[in-house]
Amino acid sequence: MASTKSTTLAQREEIGKRWENKETDRQIAQTMRWSIETVRKWRRKYARHGRSGLVSQSGRPASGALGQFSPALRETLKELRQKHSGWGAQTLRIELELDPNYAEAIRLPSRSRIAAFLKEAGLSRHYERHSHLPKVEHVKATAVHEEWEIDAQGEQAVAGLGKVSVINIGDVVSRLKVDSLACLARPHPDTLDYQFVLRRAFITYGMPERISLDHDSVYYDNSSSSPFPTTLHLWLIALGIQVRFITKPPPLEHSMIERQHQTISWQALHGQTYQQAGDLHKNLHKRLEFLNHDFPSSALGGKAPLQAFPQAQHSGRTYQVSSEEALMDMQHVYNYLAKGKWFRMASTQGQVSLGAQRYNAGMKFKKTTLEITFDPLTLHFVALSEDATQTIFFTPVNLAKQYLIGDLELRKALPAHQLLLPFTPDAIRQSRMDQPIPGTTL
Repeated sequence: MASTKSTTLAQREEIGKRWENKETDRQIAQTMRWSIETVRKWRRKYARHGRSGLVSQSGRPASGALGQFSPALRETLKELRQKHSGWGAQTLRIELELDPNYAEAIRLPSRSRIAAFLKEAGLSRHYERHSHLPKVEHVKATAVHEEWEIDAQGEQAVAGLGKVSVINIGDVVSRLKVDSLACLARPHPDTLDYQFVLRRAFITYGMPERISLDHDSVYYDNSSSSPFPTTLHLWLIALGIQVRFITKPPPLEHSMIERQHQTISWQALHGQTYQQAGDLHKNLHKRLEFLNHDFPSSALGGKAPLQAFPQAQHSGRTYQVSSEEALMDMQHVYNYLAKGKWFRMASTQGQVSLGAQRYNAGMKFKKTTLEITFDPLTLHFVALSEDATQTIFFTPVNLAKQYLIGDLELRKALPAHQLLLPFTPDAIRQSRMDQPIPGTTL
């Protein structure tokens, strides 16, 4: 009859040696008068960890996240992490599964327990915590110019001009094609391009109540797990225009602007050859006039947008370039920032980045995560240390009207000017903005 008493260390070692001498579990059990389950248990431990695996785990277990597992397993995890600092808990868990030493393990630690063990051992990676920008809830637009959709279509090859990316703006309710801007000589429209086409749209149709955007990097900080609003975002807020980011991919959202991309391409780009960029700009304007005044829309009962919604001629919120600075209210920006929270890990020099600007927190905070908020009364960023015992104040950089306005401020000081040759994208943008502004001399 097999013994039911506890095994000693020497007996466990004997099981291991007999296994090394090619004895089977059954043979060892019969010879040593132990149950086959007991022999199998200690033979497996010996096979995986050698003599160190034969230490009894009876009595109070070791403390810590992996206290129920062998010292050898814990050491294996430490060695793997130290050799491969980029491996996370999930990778380490899979590596244990693939390790022949643990092939027959009855149980391996879960990913969460491995993560907790790494934290206890001081081997966890530092992550920036997640936070979201303050949201504008999605309310279905019911009035003209209540919400515009804006987006840039991917580059297209246009005969005579090369690659062109078109920014389109449309009004959700009236289906009005608010504006289209062709951007040449660069693969990705930038903040100045969007400000330009929006200013031109404001001049023509007035300002909308709200603009919806996707998560393109010019609108949204995709580089951080707690994004800071972009210059374009804050500029719109300062003008009193709400900004809403879509939460579902097209066509679940932004289906209208996706259709406008196709319509503008067929109307003005496909099959056309242009000798100069100005010819494309003129034709885009001509096609917009046609689509808005004459082209029937099935969504509007066979009427063109301005036939179905003559009130879409203007939103009632007047805009002029010369009065833009007066229209901007920075308190809107301060109130918006006050709702936000950002997590930033200080660099090895004790610096953090926020809104494309770097702020110095100090060397004592290096490689630690700071929680940053904005105080709308003192107009300072307030950073809280990782242990919540210390506070650092940062004076905002470039959080002023002049910065948000961008290149427009420079041109307002020049009543007359001549563009330098050859024309750069900025120069083309400048000359085209001047066209709808009365009283500008070229």
